[in-house]
Amino acid sequence: MKPLIRAGCKTAALLSLCAGVALLSGCKSPPTSFYTLGADPSLERSSDALHGAVVVGPVTVPELVDRPQLVTRVSGNEVALAEFARWGEPLRSGVAAAIAGDLTRLLGSERVSVSSQTVAGTESWRVRVDIVQFDSMPGEAVAIDALWTVRVAGRTALLAGRSTVREPVSGSGYDALVAAHSRALATVSRDIAAAIRHASS
Repeated sequence: MKPLIRAGCKTAALLSLCAGVALLSGCKSPPTSFYTLGADPSLERSSDALHGAVVVGPVTVPELVDRPQLVTRVSGNEVALAEFARWGEPLRSGVAAAIAGDLTRLLGSERVSVSSQTVAGTESWRVRVDIVQFDSMPGEAVAIDALWTVRVAGRTALLAGRSTVREPVSGSGYDALVAAHSRALATVSRDIAAAIRHASS
């Protein structure tokens, strides 16, 4: 009888171990996805190429969204952090890079950079952008409210403007949400480019 008892104990232990492994496999966390903002490839230069360098920066973003996770708005005062959907770089850096890429297309200049990069020649234009709203409503829309200034080399006066954009989201995933933010930033970039062209004419 003793060998039967031992065999039964071993079988029960094995079944318990298998159940534990299955349970752990079922609780496995989903992989983390990383996202970046980008320039809008549909943007085109509206007139002659701009002469002179343009530097984008500094850029500021609200503390609420200044974190690795994508922050989405659930309701009026409720937000959610997407633990497994994260920015591939600091959000302020991504915003600066996207606007610099947009201005490169809109102004037809290869001398557009972000403030952390070196620009050959004399700096002509310095663009500062303060994002005061960066809301994400999955499957619905994104909203960006940006205050921006442009300083022209050799001038004391600043060009200043405000761009308030609401862009629909085409899809339910985070990739669609990020793409909508890139399109919204392209609208901000159009306003900045128009101000620069007006001042340079």
